[in-house]
Amino acid sequence: MDQVRPAPPGQAPAEPSLGALNGSVPVRAGGSWLWRLFAFIGPGYMISVGYMDPGNWATDIAGGAQFGYTLLSVILLSNLMAIVLQALAARLGIATGLDLAQACRERTSRPVSIALWLICEAAIIACDLAEVIGTAIALKLLFGIPLTLGAILTALDVFVVLLLLRRGFRALEAFVIGLLTIIFVCFGLQIAMAAPPIQAVLGGFVPSREIVTNPAALYIAIGIIGATVMPHNLYLHSSIVQTRAYPRTDQGRREALRFAVTDSTVALMLALFVNAAILIMAASVFHAGGRTDVEEIEQAYELLSPLLGVGIASTLFAVALLASGLNSTVTATLAGQIVMEGFLRLRLPPFARRLVTRGIAIVPVVIVTALYGEQGTARLLVLSQVVLSMQLPFAVIPLVRFVSDRRLMGPLVIPGWLKGLSWVIAGIIVVLNVKLLVDTLAGT
Repeated sequence: MDQVRPAPPGQAPAEPSLGALNGSVPVRAGGSWLWRLFAFIGPGYMISVGYMDPGNWATDIAGGAQFGYTLLSVILLSNLMAIVLQALAARLGIATGLDLAQACRERTSRPVSIALWLICEAAIIACDLAEVIGTAIALKLLFGIPLTLGAILTALDVFVVLLLLRRGFRALEAFVIGLLTIIFVCFGLQIAMAAPPIQAVLGGFVPSREIVTNPAALYIAIGIIGATVMPHNLYLHSSIVQTRAYPRTDQGRREALRFAVTDSTVALMLALFVNAAILIMAASVFHAGGRTDVEEIEQAYELLSPLLGVGIASTLFAVALLASGLNSTVTATLAGQIVMEGFLRLRLPPFARRLVTRGIAIVPVVIVTALYGEQGTARLLVLSQVVLSMQLPFAVIPLVRFVSDRRLMGPLVIPGWLKGLSWVIAGIIVVLNVKLLVDTLAGT
């Protein structure tokens, strides 16, 4: 990428990321460490949503049903990589006053910037597609609403986002954290009902040779890693960390970075619990029950209560799915706004931006459901994850380059060891995603 228009370290763009929301959340200047941390809690939980969205569920279910607890180590590895990448995104935003989209615009040539924008928009639409399908499935399971009608109803969430943003960024964060709590409680109860053997669960976090030697296990492992790190989350995190009114000085940025990384690390550990819980549930219920063929969300819902012998188990599963779908739409809306404003400096009202992206996502779901039924939407969900995998390198590589640039980052440039680790992670993700894409297109 050709660097142009280099900006001095820490210099914010003419228009701050997220406009009036930038620096809108007060930060305590003194007090205890916990009180100051509290002011920074929120952005990490918003980005954690992308790591437990409906697009991840089918992969975790298939992995647990087919291979028991073996792939827990893959979930752990992918989560650790996500923690590093999200910390880099937060560092970029805090150190430079730029979100990732703005940095791409300011630090690359115009043709490259436009290409990155188009690729990112495709990824956001693909992510939105997974959320539409997941929410529509949840509405069908809970209320019997047909998939087509459920997909159309998902457009109403634009009003929820609009109302929350009018009440301030903290209201949006509270909404997201509330839904995350519902997901956490639902899966906590399901794990308690399934009562998996602790020794087997702990053993699953130790890497196994079967993951590499068994082609089917390797394929699902690649899918888990490929679907874990969401490209739009890197754009989102680099922006929303700037909603805090920390002092825009070297010392203020260093402290803000410590709190932001603490926030995102704790939140991503919650995402680790949820993803691991889905796989553990599938392993202890389906794999142990001989149902290694379970791969889809609706299959899991139908079999969960009969195999566990607890009627509420399937309901808890569907409630968590609905909360996940609703949560994901909120963060995807914000990410879409950040990307469009950062790359194009084009500001649209949130409701208009949401209606456009949601409309684009709803149309293929309605058409595929009408033509091919529920099996068609399951294939569409897989396709959305492939599109996300294709875009991921175009977010990770620029991010690592930017945070490694001392002229851009100033005192907060990443140290040599972190730079090496970041490039290794970027390389792993790129290689695995390319393999996932090739295998998917080849039908293997």
